[in-house]
Amino acid sequence: MSDYDNNNRGAIWGNDKKVKDTHPDFTGSILVDGKDYFISGWKRKAGASPKSPALSLSVTLKDVQPSAVQPTAATGDDFDGEDIPFN
Repeated sequence: MSDYDNNNRGAIWGNDKKVKDTHPDFTGSILVDGKDYFISGWKRKAGASPKSPALSLSVTLKDVQPSAVQPTAATGDDFDGEDIPFN
């Protein structure tokens, strides 16, 4: 399967997690010039265009998310316990 080039291709599916009217009707992903994007689609309202059906699309670059949030270590020098309102 490594021979298949997915560049400049994507797919969208019906959004089964839609809660509000403003949420997209379709969601998916697309790879453009080696960068991954989220893609969202909304059904256009009836009468918005002389040709129907039509979709309005939006793409958002997928940011690299850290796999886990690393807690910061306290040095012990800055905390002496006196700022706690109860003991």
